[in-house]
Amino acid sequence: MDLIIRNAAPRDLPVILEIINHAILTSTAIYDYEIRTLEEQTAWFEKMVNDGMPVIVAEFEGAVVGYGSYSIFRPKIGYKFSVEHSIYLDEKSRGLGVGGKLLGSLIQRAKESGLHTMIAGIDAANRGSIEFHKKYGFVDKGYLREVGFKFDQWLDLVFMQLILDEE
Repeated sequence: MDLIIRNAAPRDLPVILEIINHAILTSTAIYDYEIRTLEEQTAWFEKMVNDGMPVIVAEFEGAVVGYGSYSIFRPKIGYKFSVEHSIYLDEKSRGLGVGGKLLGSLIQRAKESGLHTMIAGIDAANRGSIEFHKKYGFVDKGYLREVGFKFDQWLDLVFMQLILDEE
């Protein structure tokens, strides 16, 4: 697969919006209920850029097929070296290595930025994502029972962590 990982641009926002809205409507990968508007997604993108946080896309044959980003884990100054990442793919691109390329790029960017740790918050029922993160060195660090609610059910959350400056 000839895949290009690059910084996202404003022209990518309609596809990013389509990907995230599909996840909102069909999965527990994100605990949002309401789909986002292009205006909301644009505001998110502009804040990420202004905050110096990466938003990257995976492009295959000229089409965006997924995206990833990270931002500071919590808003207090003491968390400035810890980030939480997100990766979302269109349905046709799952299981083809796209997520791994995006995650690898995010990890590299975090290391180059002098960050210390990367965190993943994953719905506990999403065994595929948990195993995926283990392949990249993330380890289980916490299990929070019934902290989310979506699709008329309580959802458990797993936290996984990668220390970036460990060899």
